[in-house]
Amino acid sequence: MSQQEFYLDSNATTVVLPPIADAVMTALTQEFGNPSSSHVTGIRAKARMERTRALARQVMGAENGEVIFTSGATEGIQTAVISALQSAKRRPMPEKPLLLYGATEHKAVPETLKHWARLLDVPAEVRAIPVDHRGRLDLDFIAAHVDRALMVCTMAVNNETGCFQDLRALEQVIRTGNPQVPWMVDCVQALGKLPLALSSTTIDYAPFSGHKLYAPKGIGWLYVREGAGLTPVIAGGGQEGGLRSGTENGAGIAALEVLFGLMLADDSTFADHATLLDYRAQLVATLTRVFPDLVFNQDHSCSVPTTLNFSVPGFSSKELMDLFDAAGIRVSSGSACSSKVTRSFVLDAMGLPAWQSESAIRLSFGPAMTAPELKAVCERIDTAVSALATSCLLESEHDAEKFGLKGLIQFKAGSSCCWLYVDPDSDHCVVVDPVDSLNERLERLIRCQDLTPVAILDTHGHADHVSSGVALREALSDRIPPFLMEVDALGWPNACGSRRTLADGQVMPALVLGESVLVRVPLPGHTDDSVGLFLSRNEGDTLLSEDLDFAFCGDTILMGSLGRTNFSNSQPQALYHSLNQLSVWLSPDTLICPSHDYHHQFATSLAAEQREGGLLAQVLSGGMAEEAFLSAKAELDRGLCDQPGTELMCGATPTQTSVAVAELSGQELCQWRSEGRRMSVLDIREPHEFALSPTQGADNVPLSRLVNFMAQQRYRLDSDPVVLICRSGSRSLLASQSLRRLGINNILHVAGGHALS
Repeated sequence: MSQQEFYLDSNATTVVLPPIADAVMTALTQEFGNPSSSHVTGIRAKARMERTRALARQVMGAENGEVIFTSGATEGIQTAVISALQSAKRRPMPEKPLLLYGATEHKAVPETLKHWARLLDVPAEVRAIPVDHRGRLDLDFIAAHVDRALMVCTMAVNNETGCFQDLRALEQVIRTGNPQVPWMVDCVQALGKLPLALSSTTIDYAPFSGHKLYAPKGIGWLYVREGAGLTPVIAGGGQEGGLRSGTENGAGIAALEVLFGLMLADDSTFADHATLLDYRAQLVATLTRVFPDLVFNQDHSCSVPTTLNFSVPGFSSKELMDLFDAAGIRVSSGSACSSKVTRSFVLDAMGLPAWQSESAIRLSFGPAMTAPELKAVCERIDTAVSALATSCLLESEHDAEKFGLKGLIQFKAGSSCCWLYVDPDSDHCVVVDPVDSLNERLERLIRCQDLTPVAILDTHGHADHVSSGVALREALSDRIPPFLMEVDALGWPNACGSRRTLADGQVMPALVLGESVLVRVPLPGHTDDSVGLFLSRNEGDTLLSEDLDFAFCGDTILMGSLGRTNFSNSQPQALYHSLNQLSVWLSPDTLICPSHDYHHQFATSLAAEQREGGLLAQVLSGGMAEEAFLSAKAELDRGLCDQPGTELMCGATPTQTSVAVAELSGQELCQWRSEGRRMSVLDIREPHEFALSPTQGADNVPLSRLVNFMAQQRYRLDSDPVVLICRSGSRSLLASQSLRRLGINNILHVAGGHALS
């Protein structure tokens, strides 16, 4: 479904404004001369280049010094660093020399310093200047180290938080401690947002980039202070006065000419500072209304108004990006050059809590934003967040049709898995292997769906912490029947008196969940108290292996591996017998749901493990004696390397093998539809995403429900093709690989997802 796009990622790049695009096209088709040519067409091109250079000086407040056109800020940074290092090599080297840069600097700066220091054989340590919780540089640190610095690199405005530095204070401390040290200030994000007066400073180098302010990519410029050392990075025909060879980018320079004219005009296209502050206030009001618990990761008093960086408790960056994308709102999790959604090194350097770094969203707009556009943006944000009520992830003042929860739902926090099973014929549910960081979400979901928790269970005890099931049980005590509140160490209700007979005749305790039943069996090995929880839709007194839909085995079996058995309360010998016993109780295709998933494979089965041929396969084949197993298991555990401060590994993780998956393009999917081909299309985005932009002719099977879908459809998936689609193709690829691993082969995924459809 097509919808209007709201682009709020201007710190990554901006749209090219129409008059600038027109100037580019004119330069490409009519005023395309080479500025080095002596004929009239070349003379005109050179005149435009010099006009643009003069306008750049006005924009920067730089009456003197060099203005060199480049391909962008990264090239300007290279030139500045090489020039500074070459100058340093010509001077006496201080003892223990340093190359200083701000800890929140764009990665282009420290990586460039390291690269050229190594290639130019400059024996200097590249060291980060600490920042405070606002992102302001530590002036005392600079004062203590600048005398040994060969170069100092700072940022005018941070690209993730919008924090601007006090350049006058920086200048004073730098020049007091080292009057001659080369000083580079990255001015990319300052352009059009802060007044610049470079000639009144001792800044030696200032790189700029056109595409951060409505010009095309591939054009930028570098300011070099008069008297600063300058070593050309590109040699050749001697263009740019011999300071940067290569035929100049005439179309890009034409774009800058128009851009600078717009910036300097009295009736500027760009909003003034007061207007931008008002725009920010409106966005802040909208965000804090729809996300009452939202936390801003910046101090607005020292950040430009065009950048907002925030985190929402209980939501990861990826979840929020997926939500906004489904609503047609383009935001970022941080720097576009660090686009893998992980932690933000900028927020880490500021000392913010880990959850804020992991959940950060950057919303950025340009100074050409208009009041009507801003109003539409705020309305769309309201619509997007309201859709979260569909998934019971957030309360909303609007009515929303909730996505019904029946069957098995998987939740993940890092590699830890938590499972919620909702009986399809009642409102009874059970939580397996609760995770502390997911408790709030689980409680909200259970209350929103008006469910009755029968039990909150662990598959094994935890030597290093109290189970989070204790806190979740207390939080939901008003919903749990009182007679089920008294539980054992793993959460099993003491009042449970039901029992069921398994395939080998053993009778085990059972919990009845409406029309479903959950059976507990001993599975010692990973720990001495490890248990398995078998779930069946068959409520009969005897449960054969084919009656068991899911087996929650904790860390006994992991995808492609086994849980570790080198804890003080582990029993490797018992694990051997537990594995053999599982092969009696479970069918080859019973879905095994672990408490850890290190490679995003969701679930496994005995059949899948046998096909992979690991240690478990050798046990199940009957060809491995107990003694050989103990030796092989000890070797497997020796490969675990627990690092202080990192997540404790609960099992060895084999190298992930690539599973080939058939792909369709968005165009091919459309063609298949037009041809009337038989197929099932599954949109595996979460319900709130699907509600915002549904896929025509598709069923919504969220990734969190994939394991439940496997159990329901595993005997019917090899008939017609099943096509999976998501936002970008990444989730559909993971899901397809998991299905293929479990032996379901008639699966295709849409490469590029909705983004390329």
